[in-house]
This record gives sequence, structure tokens and C-alpha cells, in this order.
Amino acid sequence: MNLPISDRLLACAGFVNPGDRVADVGCDHGYLGIHLLMRGIARSVIASDLRKGPLQSAKDNAALYGVADRMTFCLSDGVRDIPRDFDTMVCAGMGAETMISILEAAPWLQKEGYRLILQCQIKTHLLRRYLSEHGFRIQEERVLRDGKFLYTVMEAQWEPGGQVLTPGQWYIPPVMLEAPDEKFPEYFQWVRGSLHKIVTSRGETAPDWMQDADRELSVLAEQLKGVPEA
Repeated sequence: MNLPISDRLLACAGFVNPGDRVADVGCDHGYLGIHLLMRGIARSVIASDLRKGPLQSAKDNAALYGVADRMTFCLSDGVRDIPRDFDTMVCAGMGAETMISILEAAPWLQKEGYRLILQCQIKTHLLRRYLSEHGFRIQEERVLRDGKFLYTVMEAQWEPGGQVLTPGQWYIPPVMLEAPDEKFPEYFQWVRGSLHKIVTSRGETAPDWMQDADRELSVLAEQLKGVPEA
């Protein structure tokens, strides 16, 4: 029986290390955790959701695919009520504000050892800003396409004292430039175009940081002209 898992969740699964104990926060139907266990990637999975309906769906699916004995199910707002014995936390399919609220409510994640795999749906620049200003370093970030939309998946870890990103880097972080993937040029043009359109429409009312970011991306665009695409 084929598992109906999206390309977006498969991209998240690609960041999980073999043998990891995974916490899937906002698990919805539980497909990510089920996939990780069926493929022998994760050792165990904590599946949590704020709503009873999706959590019950995850339980039913785990039983259907024969992995329920290696999954723990928690009704929880973010990570408030889940066990802390995991290596990797995955948050996928949420907006930046929701992810930030989850992280703010769990200062214990600010410890060496926890890996955060984050797939943000909207306002990803705000999430990158928060991570940078609160001691997290983005270790890797890849562009993915799910249907007609472009997203990214990032891995972050607590590394206080590191580089604080500039406004332009909230939109295109250095790690994406170090090893750009094949979808990066399209993602860059989309991000730059969207930001420039907002700044142009708002004129002088655009916040200073947004205007700074727009200028940074314009400079970066010129620098990238001579760089071969991946």
C-alpha cells in the first residue's frame, strides 16, 4: 500500500539522520513519521498535534501501515506536552509566526544536540530572522517544489555567538549561496521580485529593514549574473 506523502514532506524526511528519534510537531495525518519508520530511517517518532481529529487520523494511519508500536501520540500545543527524549524536531506546513511561537514556548530547545527541521509556508524571512537573533544557526537550506509552489526546508541548531543575518540574508541566507541547488535561481528571482514589488508599492512607508533587504538583493542579483547555475 503506497503512502500518500507529499513532495514537501519527503523533502523534510531527507534531512533526518538514520537512527534519529524524531518529534513531528503538527503531524496532521502522520505521514511523515510513518514514512520515516517504514523506510527504517527513524528509530522512533513522537507525533503531536493541537487538534484531536488529525491526531486520531495519525493513530489510525500508523496502525494501518504497521508502525504504531514505534510511535507515541501527544495532544499538544507545539512541544509543550511532549516528551523531550528526541534528537530531531520537524515542523512542516506552518507559517513563520506559528513556528516562532512554538520555539519561544520551548527555551529548552536552545541546547546543543537538538536539530530543528523547519519547512515554513509563509513569511520565511521572519523565521530566519528569529533564528539568527536567538542563537540558532541555519546549517542547510534547500529549495523544493510542491505542486506549483516553491518552499524551502532548513536545518537549524543552537549555536550562540554566531553570525547575525542582515535583512537581505533573512530572505536569502548565506547557506543557500554556499551550495545552491537547481531550483535556487527560480527561488531567488521569485523572492527578489516579490520583495521589490512590496517595497515599490509602499514607497517611503516601507520599513527601513525592508528597503535595506531590497537593496541587498539587488546587489546580490548583480553578483550572481556571472555565476553558472547549479
